[in-house]
Amino acid sequence: MLYELIAIVRPGSLHEVRDIARNAGLQVLRSGGVIRGYNNWGTFKLPKPTTKHQARYTEGHHFIMRFDASGPVQMSVRRTLGLDPRMIRFSVVKVGDKLEEIKDVEGKIEWNKTRNISESI
Repeated sequence: MLYELIAIVRPGSLHEVRDIARNAGLQVLRSGGVIRGYNNWGTFKLPKPTTKHQARYTEGHHFIMRFDASGPVQMSVRRTLGLDPRMIRFSVVKVGDKLEEIKDVEGKIEWNKTRNISESI
């Protein structure tokens, strides 16, 4: 099954974002999954202030990872990310489970094909 992980990490260090993305990717790879691609979208303001682990955040560092894995692997990635205090928010979305649905899906995820990021801020 093809999944898309959308994650928001506390702003500050790009090293933290890389570490979280690497850990999630290694967890998928060790379980026999495949990483289709990563995209680093950078730091943006959140739609509304969010409190996580007794800290309040108004902006976060966004990244996306597309991966093929089984359901239990996806659940273990969710569990690991939920316990990480550097994470603000994340979501794992199932893109598809049939070969016909996912065979043409690329690993690169565009931010917005009609506008530049600077225009949306």
